Amino acid sequence: MYTWNDKPYRCPVEIAFAAVGGKWKCLILWHLHLGKMRFKELERIVPGVSQKMLTQQLKEMERDGLIVKTVFPEIPPKVEYELTERGHSIFPILEQMHEWAIAQFDLKKSAEEE
Repeated sequence: MYTWNDKPYRCPVEIAFAAVGGKWKCLILWHLHLGKMRFKELERIVPGVSQKMLTQQLKEMERDGLIVKTVFPEIPPKVEYELTERGHSIFPILEQMHEWAIAQFDLKKSAEEE
């Protein structure tokens, strides 16, 4: 048995899925690998995510040490999100998933993206 965030898990893979699983977290991490982003940038770049869900996912990833949130004391408030060292460490796995999906599902970029 393993314990993480005061919860018991039978396998470390369960913990990994708890940290980065779900519909949005991997996409958010993928985009944050490019550099710091503000909330509205993330909202624009992650298709279909609601403000509420994006806020929730960012809070969870901040709690889990994957991202850091920086609030600048200005009006209007400026907030930036960026990957931590732990967050950066998942990127090679995301890249492998990216390549795996392309190879296994015979994916091609649409003409408008080329």
